[in-house]
Amino acid sequence: MSDALILREVLNSDVLIFYNQQLDHEANYMAAFTAKDPTNRESFLAHWKRILADSSVMIKTILVDEQIAGSVLSYEDDGKPEVSYWLGKEYWGKGIGTAALGLFLKVYQLKRPIYARVAKDNLRSRRVLEKCGFEIMSETKGFANARGQEIEEVLLELSGN
Repeated sequence: MSDALILREVLNSDVLIFYNQQLDHEANYMAAFTAKDPTNRESFLAHWKRILADSSVMIKTILVDEQIAGSVLSYEDDGKPEVSYWLGKEYWGKGIGTAALGLFLKVYQLKRPIYARVAKDNLRSRRVLEKCGFEIMSETKGFANARGQEIEEVLLELSGN
């Protein structure tokens, strides 16, 4: 993994790179719980406009060697804080997800406990969360737009500071 990983504020120009990253079929399959139509650029941009305008959402762009690798964010779902991240496929398997999420959790001192969810078969993403201290709390099922069916999902929790 590069030593030049930083988190910074999201710029409007970053959003188009995020859009292009999420067009990858394999990335959508692994993420599973994605937009119904990831190719709908207008819908994607409107979604990001809402995210960026929401003061309860903490979101950062992940930069590696000054290149946009993805994003990491925290938001509330039913009053509970959750984290999520997305990496462009070319950044997979390099320790970037673990480093970025770990830095995000450390620097921004998010309210705990904090939760995350991942498709049960997305072992890489689950491992990133576990390396950052998340522990599996339960399993459930949810409809995965990217797969067009209900799939198993793992819910994780990070407690303490």
